[in-house]
Amino acid sequence: MTIWLLGLLLMASGAGLGYRQGAIRVAFSFVAILAGALLAGPLSKLVRPLLVSFGLKTPPLAWLLAPIIVFVIISILFKIGALAAHQKVDVHYKYRAGELRMVLWERLSRRVGLCLGILNGAAYFILLSSIIYPLSYSTYQLASSDSDPASARWLNRLGQDLQNTGFSKVARALDPMPQVWYDASDLAGLIYSNPLSEARISRYPAFLGLAERPEFKDLGSDTAFSELRQKKQPIMDVVNYPKIDAMLQNPDFVLLVWNTVVPDMQDLCAFLETGQSPKYDAEKILGRWNFDVTAAINTYRRTKTNLTPKELQAARRYITTAFEKTKLVAMTDGKAILKNTPPLRLTPAAAFTPQTCEGQWKNLEGKYQLSLTLNGAAQELAATVEGDRLTVLNEGTPFVFNRED
Repeated sequence: MTIWLLGLLLMASGAGLGYRQGAIRVAFSFVAILAGALLAGPLSKLVRPLLVSFGLKTPPLAWLLAPIIVFVIISILFKIGALAAHQKVDVHYKYRAGELRMVLWERLSRRVGLCLGILNGAAYFILLSSIIYPLSYSTYQLASSDSDPASARWLNRLGQDLQNTGFSKVARALDPMPQVWYDASDLAGLIYSNPLSEARISRYPAFLGLAERPEFKDLGSDTAFSELRQKKQPIMDVVNYPKIDAMLQNPDFVLLVWNTVVPDMQDLCAFLETGQSPKYDAEKILGRWNFDVTAAINTYRRTKTNLTPKELQAARRYITTAFEKTKLVAMTDGKAILKNTPPLRLTPAAAFTPQTCEGQWKNLEGKYQLSLTLNGAAQELAATVEGDRLTVLNEGTPFVFNRED
């Protein structure tokens, strides 16, 4: 097992270093390991905000680096104390105790240092396992083939060894990462293994606002990226794709996505698996809605009973041309966007300019009110949702939208 070879290597290295450094310095190192392991978690909460203030805006990286920084600082402080204590004892035996006692002390110090060095190696092995476990949990979810980086393959192998030997229980007990790390890894693995799930992600209610950002719109229309995902290329090919790389290089954008995803992590996983959102399904208006051209034509025919075939044909042509790209997006924050819409009337107009207007929606005891600015005028529109059909009333005329599949 590779993990046991790593453990033996660390303990052998610790024994050799302990024999060379002597009992005092190795004893201080052992206490430093224990103190660092105990204090890294609590004190890392103080370090994380400092990392953010220095420009680190990726929360998972802050979670990983903060305890390591605390551990290193504690180790440095103990090593400074160890060096001072070792020098005092060394000076005493060299210049005050006599040559025989000095030789006996050096022999004892080396042998005790060797034994303590083995303990240090074992302690480092446990701590290193607690870091390998969460990292390998993430990389294993995204493993694809032998084309993955060698570092990722080795990490996956070590993680598998931890799991197979049962040592993962020890590593998990000291794991510095919060549960959201594992939820995010499960989500990333689910999306990576199922390229078709990306279409469902864009319909998740909490992501409707993100999907309107130009970065995601551009990526969604990129056929090269779609082909790359359909072929399930290695994760590094996805990460290094220029548009993805540009997103990852923007810490503010990464933080925005992270803060959007984290509160709904488990609900999102359920949505990807079942198509149902336990958190948001109760709010029926949430989602994207496409204008129903056929329903609009039928409504116009019912309200205009004396139409000639020529007038009906002109009306059908106008409604189809004017409303075929009209969409309504209702987001979780109460924001509503009506996109590519002409004036909300079915009477054919000589000329019109499609517009996109933003506003708000409100739930009024099961019915909805849309507050939008159309053609420069604020309007309050009543709306109802029945299943996958949204009906918006404007001056008594119903405008029907169907939920986007």
